[in-house]
Amino acid sequence: MKRFSRILFYLRNQKRNIVLYLFFNLFSILFSLVSLAMLAPFLQLLFSKERLVNVAPAFSLTANGLLNYFKYFISQLIIKHGEVYALATICGIIIVSIFFKNLFTYLSFRVLAPMRNYVMTKLRADLYSKILELPIGFFTEQRKGDIISRMSNDANEVEWSVMSTLEGLIKDPLNILVILIMLVLISPVLSLFLLVLLPLTGFIIGRLSRSLKKQSTASQERLGTLMSILDETLGGLRVIKAFNAEKILQSKFIDNNNTLNQIRNKMNFRKDLASPMSEFMGVLVLSCILWFGGKLVLDGSMGLGAESFITYIVFFTQIINPAKSLSGSFYSAQRGSAAIQRIEEVLKAPVTVTDQPNAKTLQHFEQSIEFKNVSFSYEDVTILKNINLKIEKGKTIALVGSSGAGKSTLADLIPRFHDVSEGELLIDGVNIKEYSLHSVRSQMGIVTQEPILFNDSIANNIALGIDHVDPSQIEQAAKVANAYSFIQQKEEGFDSNIGDRGTKLSGGERQRVTIARAVLKNPPILILDEATSSLDTESERLVQDAINNMMQQRTSIVIAHRLSTIRNADEIIVLQKGEIAERGTHDELLMKGGIYKKLVEMQEVR
Repeated sequence: MKRFSRILFYLRNQKRNIVLYLFFNLFSILFSLVSLAMLAPFLQLLFSKERLVNVAPAFSLTANGLLNYFKYFISQLIIKHGEVYALATICGIIIVSIFFKNLFTYLSFRVLAPMRNYVMTKLRADLYSKILELPIGFFTEQRKGDIISRMSNDANEVEWSVMSTLEGLIKDPLNILVILIMLVLISPVLSLFLLVLLPLTGFIIGRLSRSLKKQSTASQERLGTLMSILDETLGGLRVIKAFNAEKILQSKFIDNNNTLNQIRNKMNFRKDLASPMSEFMGVLVLSCILWFGGKLVLDGSMGLGAESFITYIVFFTQIINPAKSLSGSFYSAQRGSAAIQRIEEVLKAPVTVTDQPNAKTLQHFEQSIEFKNVSFSYEDVTILKNINLKIEKGKTIALVGSSGAGKSTLADLIPRFHDVSEGELLIDGVNIKEYSLHSVRSQMGIVTQEPILFNDSIANNIALGIDHVDPSQIEQAAKVANAYSFIQQKEEGFDSNIGDRGTKLSGGERQRVTIARAVLKNPPILILDEATSSLDTESERLVQDAINNMMQQRTSIVIAHRLSTIRNADEIIVLQKGEIAERGTHDELLMKGGIYKKLVEMQEVR
């Protein structure tokens, strides 16, 4: 039950519906039993030569008392109105009982469906919210396709394997319990014999399903791998075709797909065994009951009469279908529990970057950003070490260094995409951890090397994160970013859809839209992460002009390989192996003849 704690947590607000569901199912079962209870005494009186009952028995709520009362009721119908009338009356009672049984069954479905959909809606919403909440570092260790698989395939597995069997996991045990109570009331001795056999059959079925959860986990992980391969294929289709790598990727996909097929076949073999196995075990138990109960009736011991034994057998046969359904539900729940476990790994992943209680709001950036003895490590690997750097308001700081020197990591500490491992990062003299995340990031605009755009209109991409904005402000931001002219040439202008990840735009156009987004936000702090490194000469000029326009009167942290971007920086910080190796202006660093000059000569800065 512990593995389903997430589902039970969501159901805590559905207590009224749960009570109604149990109530409707209970009445559905009782009306079903009423129709069955009428058969045994009726058949005994109608078709046997046994004497009719003229004297009303004392009414009691015991099984034998109810059977005797039914016998008296049927006897009176036969005596007063004849056998045909009695037959018609009993048939009418059975029809009414079955009508109410199915009415309450339908009402139980009406209650269950909204509960099931509510749980799945909450599960998907919480999973998406957690993905937004998790720090960026979490996703460097996770395949994007696997995260998508957990959101889609694992959630669907929970819906179909757990939530769709919720009816069986509640209704069938209730059905079996009520029938067992009736069986105990009819014959305690026979029921004791039955209660010895049922756990034995349950143990056998449980042994068969033990490995199903492990197989389901392997299936979902393999499906996540397939989704990752698909995501990489769609993202790198040009490179795959250019290097004739289709067969390599196809072979990789087919191998994983075939392995998934084998795992799922084994899962289905075990799942499909549940129903026939439970039916066989049920019939085996029924045969034992027939032998033992028939022996009691023939011996005349234990006070078990023929009509009571017939009723007992009729009731017991009603356990077989719920038991079959319950075993199928149990198998499905085993599959679903593996999917729940994979979803729980995301939902319970630690959020390492959070707001402190009563966090301050950074209303305005007034003075400086300061790194004091800052070090940063990720999974025991030191990326930055003993960084001391002060960035005054309105200044431009350029970060340069070879690949892997820690430039992007240093920049990512400023908007708190990561938290420092040692030392302090101060904004206006206050530790950045004392401010709320929202207020810190509201003071910053970021333009990355790869333009991040969404499948929406140009206007909505520019206005990302801003609730209410005037169209004229969007147009002005586009003009500053040198994007207005190409946008106007689009058929629908600012309302033009840019496609998945902006595929309908060129590289330079995409970058200028992201710059327009930063301009519209109008932040006092700018972080530019190699914003022009992947552009052609013409696009670079347009984008660089846009960046220069945007950087005016702002505090800028620039990661760049282009001399044109960093030549006029107030200070250039040269990083090497996570440490500050050199610092100064462009001319000062060239005069030193150190690492920076070598980077320029090697055209790592050009």
